[in-house]
Amino acid sequence: MDLRARPYRSVLYIPGSKERALEKARAMPIDAIIFDLEDAVAPTEKPAARATLAEALTRPYGNRTRIVRINGFDTEWGEADAKAAAAMDCDAILLPKVESTAQLDALAELTDKPLWAMMETPAGMLAANQIAAHPRLQGMVMGTNDLAKELNSRFRTDRLPMLTGLGLCVLAAKAHGKVIVDGVYNAFKDDAGLQEECAQGRDMGMDGKTLIHPAQVDIANAAFAPGAEEIDLARRQIDAFEEAEKAGQGVAVVDGKIVENLHVETARKTLAKAEAIAALAD
Repeated sequence: MDLRARPYRSVLYIPGSKERALEKARAMPIDAIIFDLEDAVAPTEKPAARATLAEALTRPYGNRTRIVRINGFDTEWGEADAKAAAAMDCDAILLPKVESTAQLDALAELTDKPLWAMMETPAGMLAANQIAAHPRLQGMVMGTNDLAKELNSRFRTDRLPMLTGLGLCVLAAKAHGKVIVDGVYNAFKDDAGLQEECAQGRDMGMDGKTLIHPAQVDIANAAFAPGAEEIDLARRQIDAFEEAEKAGQGVAVVDGKIVENLHVETARKTLAKAEAIAALAD
């Protein structure tokens, strides 16, 4: 499956240094894993974490996309992380705090693997279009905790202080055909809050959500998957439009609403996503 076409509803962070967590992730109903060598690993454990993660990735993780987040090149671990990740059996390498294409160029020189970018600073938001246009970039991950810190913003359930940044990144990702997943929700026991934030991200156009705890997986999977009503509507829109075309008409009507080519294109994408999700479960 094309990694850009596959689902990214749930993207779980797993510390690269925790053998038990690395093992448990193999059985979780998640679409992708970010194996973290950065924030989740203490400085003294970073060299050992590379070896632990490399060994874990020699064994299969099913259909899950395997993304390794390295430390930045402005740290003492970044280059060694990049070289180690380049040799790992993973699908992509994620670079933190990307603010320019030059940072992606530097990583691209060390690996042939697809690149992902953490978008988590004001400078990154303002450069989102150039970053998304990078030919080696496959996906963008919103780092909302770091963004909030850089903005010195207050927590709001509507995330109003960071909507501009989120929106810029969504626009950039969609303009260049890249995957984009939303930031984490820190209160992992607050199901209602997570559902609300997932719904907001999905409504904005995000492809999925990064998660910090397995308890969040089911909510994210449900929020970013087409529901039964969406699938039914998509099928009826396609059928109605095809019938209208046979009759020489350019539009159809479903549930009292006009259906045009653009609606049918969206409907086909909805059905394709549902099929891709079903394929992951096989």
